[in-house]
Amino acid sequence: MPENLLTINNLHVHFPTEAGTVEAVRGISFSLKKGETLGIVGESGSGKSVTALSILGLLPAPGIVAGGEIHFAPKDGEPVDLAKLPERQFQKIRGGEIAMIFQEPMTSLNPVFRCGEQVAEAIRLHHSVGNEEAKRQVLALFEKAKLPEPERIYRAYPHQLSGGQIQRVMIAMALSGNPSLLIADEHTSALDVSVQAAILGLLNELKTGWGGSTIFISHNLAVVAQVASRVLVMKAGEIVEQGRVGEVFNKPQHLYTRELVLNSGLSSVHSPQFAVSSPQSAVRSLAGGGRVMLMRELKTWFPAAKNFFGKAKSYVKAVDGVTLEILPGETLGLAGESGSGKTTLGRSLLFLQKPTSGEVFYGEQNLARLTDGKWKALRKDLQIIFQDPYSSLNPRLPIGLALTEPMRVHGILSNEKERRQRAVELLETVGLEAGHFWRYPNEFSGGQRQRICIARALALEPRFIVCDECVSALDVTVQAQVLNLLMKLKNERGLTYLFISHDLAVVRAVSDRIAVMKDGKIVELGATEEVYTHPKCAYTKQLLDAIPKGTMREF
Repeated sequence: MPENLLTINNLHVHFPTEAGTVEAVRGISFSLKKGETLGIVGESGSGKSVTALSILGLLPAPGIVAGGEIHFAPKDGEPVDLAKLPERQFQKIRGGEIAMIFQEPMTSLNPVFRCGEQVAEAIRLHHSVGNEEAKRQVLALFEKAKLPEPERIYRAYPHQLSGGQIQRVMIAMALSGNPSLLIADEHTSALDVSVQAAILGLLNELKTGWGGSTIFISHNLAVVAQVASRVLVMKAGEIVEQGRVGEVFNKPQHLYTRELVLNSGLSSVHSPQFAVSSPQSAVRSLAGGGRVMLMRELKTWFPAAKNFFGKAKSYVKAVDGVTLEILPGETLGLAGESGSGKTTLGRSLLFLQKPTSGEVFYGEQNLARLTDGKWKALRKDLQIIFQDPYSSLNPRLPIGLALTEPMRVHGILSNEKERRQRAVELLETVGLEAGHFWRYPNEFSGGQRQRICIARALALEPRFIVCDECVSALDVTVQAQVLNLLMKLKNERGLTYLFISHDLAVVRAVSDRIAVMKDGKIVELGATEEVYTHPKCAYTKQLLDAIPKGTMREF
């Protein structure tokens, strides 16, 4: 048997707060062999990401390793205890020995530097090569990562790439130092099924030639089953079960593992407790009746290249002539691969991204012609739950005040006491606690931050909400809770949703109609069950075929 690359003994991680010490990790122990892929699964807040950040010495303040050992065997030299390693020595370990693909790729790259330059910088740091050689290696890595047009990606800024492309850039950067250990933290959670399958396949291909070890962190048990040989199940900072993937998922011993297995995969959104409106409930004749939103020949283009005088020579047509109507009280699902234009369409609809041309109507109001004063009055009615929760929260503002601030701006409730009470109710509604009110965004897991963003969108009691991948980072149990909540609020308050998601199973469960998007255009539109059972477009069939077909019995 190969020797261990990583051995963790009795690890404790604490976060001291004014309300007391939060024990994020409570005495966990496990090992990782050379060349092995280890999966770590568990609900949001179970301690998965904190464990990974402890290994890298990147715990956010005020987090500390309160006890235990993290023994790591570098390529050259004696094993070291990372829990006691000075920061100066850690800089040699990060990137060159241990690399990480972070949960939120949009915040992992510097927005003011080109993507290729950022990877080249990492290569120069670890390999001491010149600029030309660094660029050559970057382009080679981009080709391995199956990025289209490596030269264009090299010159592009992060905001010019889709989520799937950014993840490939992050994989290239992580592998640029040829590390012994790669930690992948929920790195496919926000990707559509096609891109997710491609990324997982890519990692498997790269692993064959790379030969390193991987820790694969995910709330998606089906994905872990595809890539890992062993798995740890974490709950409330502890390991409740571990073993070979097939044994743990087929014959779970712990009650919590059984619940995860039961709720995993496609069954999570077809649970008997999940109340879903009839697929035809809001579908009525488009010729008659009211409407909430109408897009007419909507286009949002971005310059792809400019000439000497700064004039655009070519464009990325993110949204290209979309005409779409959203009916009162319906959930319109919007599905498509990464880079298809889904998020840009949602942002253009609310004029967070100004369209290039076309019209958008809210009721009978043409949004392009509204004055600033009228826009302010409408903003409370039109809300969005952003795809990237971390970058959409103010890191210097406690999350409770992030909820009361928009209420105060729009005159919701009569005083601050009532607003704070309402904020606490919203936190509890999305599965958080009253005691979280004064905590900052960095003190929460990715899934918890996503719940905070949902609470903030609901704070203004809107009529129309764009849900942009709003449950993509949530574990299956919390995902079902949040989807139940969204459907409950829809029925109680008459809300209307544009529900953007790469998870076609979730779209199917919550949507009355579904629109399928490809290359900036709507290629199929219809009642959800009709689209799923009798797709007319070859692209829709391709997306449906990419849904993981495995069940727990087949692992």
